[in-house]
Amino acid sequence: MAVNMYNQSTFLVIKIAYMYYIENYSQNEIAKILKISITTVSRLLRKAKEDKIIEFVIRDPYVGCISLEKKLKQIFGLKDVIIAPGVSSEMGEEECLEDDEEVKKLVALEGARYLQRIIKENDVLGITWGSTIYQLINFLNPAQKVDATFVTLHGSIAGFRNELDVRTLVMRMAKAFSGKHYCLFTDALMSSKQVADIIKQERNNHVVFQMFENINISINGTGSLYPELNSILAKPEFMSREELRSLQEQSVVGDIALRFFDKEGKECQTELSDRIISIGFEQFKKIDTKITIASGVYKAYTILSALKGKLIDVLIIDYQLGMEILRLHNELDQSD
Repeated sequence: MAVNMYNQSTFLVIKIAYMYYIENYSQNEIAKILKISITTVSRLLRKAKEDKIIEFVIRDPYVGCISLEKKLKQIFGLKDVIIAPGVSSEMGEEECLEDDEEVKKLVALEGARYLQRIIKENDVLGITWGSTIYQLINFLNPAQKVDATFVTLHGSIAGFRNELDVRTLVMRMAKAFSGKHYCLFTDALMSSKQVADIIKQERNNHVVFQMFENINISINGTGSLYPELNSILAKPEFMSREELRSLQEQSVVGDIALRFFDKEGKECQTELSDRIISIGFEQFKKIDTKITIASGVYKAYTILSALKGKLIDVLIIDYQLGMEILRLHNELDQSD
């Protein structure tokens, strides 16, 4: 029987693969231990793949995330989609987390890592309030320093938790990156358009409103007002029943940066719009990279509407929410 003198020892291929992938030796260390060259180690690792001695398997729940990401990215023309699987890596089985806060933390972690991948010096980031943004900041690596600028996209929401206030969040995020921060030192909702116009012209606030033009990245959550009134902004602490009714008459479905929009992602025009201290709706749309971070299936219709209105460039969500957005899209598409 003819034997190819250039055939490598199968055992050596197996041993190198085991040392590299299981025992976590570096290629340099393997070369020294086995007294072979680094190029031989690299070549035999490739052979282990080619001969299927080793195979890489991504389990089904995680493959589903990649498939969903591709579909959402293609359908809505997004720059990026990040899907948190909604399973805990510490669980022995692919068990879905039913705790909304745990799912939110998974999404926030993905948001933090994404932000740290894309942020660069001289970026100007607009930030909104919210519990998901709060969690995102908790996951930021304080060792990553970037000379960027962080700006509040709106005023404060009176009567709600201070740690979720947009000013607190912007200061914390700027501190995490060792960047600069600018804040609107005012409540978000004024009693009249006249008062709002005066507040906007105060020196500090005027500077922030001018900076809105320089924002190239926004990071925001989204409030949901359809099919149920889940947004905190729908509570009487923020707006009256009459103001809410006015929005509902225009079929409001959600808000981003305290700007309310309908099922097509268009701004709901009421006198409330003139009284809010926030970046303008059309001005927000011009931001180059608008990142929306959300969790919870109940936000599907709101997110879908924002996608229709081109209010989102990068979507970071959990798997269940993503699947519901896709289902709603397909359902509405078939009914048209």
